[in-house]
Amino acid sequence: MKSGIHPDNYRLVAFKDMSNEDVFITKSTANTKETLEVDGVEYPLVKLEISRTSHPYYTGKSKLVDTAGRIDKFKNKYAKFKK
Repeated sequence: MKSGIHPDNYRLVAFKDMSNEDVFITKSTANTKETLEVDGVEYPLVKLEISRTSHPYYTGKSKLVDTAGRIDKFKNKYAKFKK
């Protein structure tokens, strides 16, 4: 392994999924200004929009996407180019 190419500032960081409030702690070098207290210990906090607990691939649950609305928007937007 090459020396001097890996970061030295690994520390425990709390990652919080904002969609379902799930928190997990792992080692990371991610920079953050916020902190979160978990079980009486304060950790740097990284907020996530989606994680393994809310992603449809991992949970097996898919979210309903408004495809009809998207199609109507597309048709309305490009209706002026119709011959």
